[in-house]
Amino acid sequence: MKKTWIIIKREYLSRVKKKSFIVLTILGPLLLAALMIVPYFIAQSTEGVKVIDVVDETGIFYENLGSNKNIQFRYLDVDIATASNQYDEDISYALLYIPKPTYSMPVYGELLYKNKQPGMTVTTYIQERMRYILENKILHDQFNIDKKDLDAAKTNVELVQKDIKTGEKSAPVLTSIVGYVGGLLIYMFIFLFGNMVMRGVLEEKTNRIVEVIVSSVKPFQLMMGKIIGIAMVGLTQFLLWIILTFTIISIFQVTVTGKDMLKQGKQTEFVMDKNVVIPDNTAVQSPTDNSELAGVLSSMQGYDFVAILLLFLFFFLFGYLMYAALFAAIGSAVDAEQDTQQFMAPITIPLLFAFVMGVYIINDPQGPLAFWLSIIPLTSPVVMMIRLPFGVPPLELYLSMFLLILGFISTTWLAGKIYRTGILMYGKKVNYRELWKWLKY
Repeated sequence: MKKTWIIIKREYLSRVKKKSFIVLTILGPLLLAALMIVPYFIAQSTEGVKVIDVVDETGIFYENLGSNKNIQFRYLDVDIATASNQYDEDISYALLYIPKPTYSMPVYGELLYKNKQPGMTVTTYIQERMRYILENKILHDQFNIDKKDLDAAKTNVELVQKDIKTGEKSAPVLTSIVGYVGGLLIYMFIFLFGNMVMRGVLEEKTNRIVEVIVSSVKPFQLMMGKIIGIAMVGLTQFLLWIILTFTIISIFQVTVTGKDMLKQGKQTEFVMDKNVVIPDNTAVQSPTDNSELAGVLSSMQGYDFVAILLLFLFFFLFGYLMYAALFAAIGSAVDAEQDTQQFMAPITIPLLFAFVMGVYIINDPQGPLAFWLSIIPLTSPVVMMIRLPFGVPPLELYLSMFLLILGFISTTWLAGKIYRTGILMYGKKVNYRELWKWLKY
């Protein structure tokens, strides 16, 4: 055990002292923080009034579209040809042309632009305003119904999901996101650090360093020391990313914005004028309406994030240890990195299959497919992380954890037999038949 600890210490210190580790540890949080900070600056720089020229041949929308602080409509008393010729992109953002309808062509509009295509928010706002005005006109002219009376008669139906025992609310979309992100992180980290183990073993073998090392330690001790040492490097980097990312974002919020930028409603949306009336069932909503945000925050309180984080560390650690042993076995069996491709498929396919099936597991997290993939050690790390936010029966969770530990012990024992023989084998092309012979030695 003492020799294994020496190898773990060597692997850990040699990697955390590398410039690449330090650079990546610093760049990672900066990039993650930039994903949240840069959109704020972009939104601040792009805010401004967008002037939309309007040529309305129907007369229905004239002076009725309703400008707000970000979108201003300028109505032109000229035909479309003249408006197109006089269009100046330095002054106008776009030209809205609404031709006179015929029996073969209903009311529609053309949003004309020059070089700069209008954004989705502008297009959606115009569509909703036009639809609202048309609905008012049709109801009033043909059915003599006031639109306000019709809106007052509408009833909103809300379906809330609650646990029958605890009464805690849950948000299906948020649950899916939390689960899928957890599965994605485990998938990425296992591949990243597993490949790191394989390349480290292969590098020591090709440089003949391992011949000196195995004269003092057993091959199995060397393999486990390398696997655990790199696992500690990965956990260190992961924790530093979390701490530094939140530190950078917190400093930015205090020093630059003076408040939580994530709660500002005008980040990427236009603020609707309070005088503009839009029915409740339209797609355009005021960013100041925080009912959905409040519902999401309320739903988040129902998650035990401490338990999810601890289980994430468990499934990542044992999933990594299981796969890293297999990666180490591949690295010991070949003489060059290009020879590893023929042995990678049996290892990568189960992990990739688990990640791809995550879409179906989210739709039915308690189904038979989710259950079986949760207890098979090769797929359980990814699948269980996807299922955890939905709630997993304790018996299934303990069974999955037990079988994962058992799978780690079994694969490590098998990989150790390959590693013991292959680490000192040079100049021979290895195939699956040869590996089978090694396993029987």
